[in-house]
Amino acid sequence: MANHASAVKRNRQRITRTTRNRAVKSSLRTVLKKARTAVDTSTEQAATLVREAQSDLDVAAKKGVIPKKRASRLKGRLASAQAKAAKK
Repeated sequence: MANHASAVKRNRQRITRTTRNRAVKSSLRTVLKKARTAVDTSTEQAATLVREAQSDLDVAAKKGVIPKKRASRLKGRLASAQAKAAKK
């Protein structure tokens, strides 16, 4: 348990940020899963879902929820999977 006022405040901030980051990560995972599924099944909504997933990755990276390089890597993998599926 925190013994100083500053430590109490830091704990409050930690809880707030953890809750917010958890929510963003959860929604990000859902969007990524939908985009990957759409690309794999070659639905006509795949392009829209991939674009939405890439946007959400950018937002998460900007907020510091995930590292920028991870967001870039995931965006690249989505784009290459979409291009590969389009060739078929």
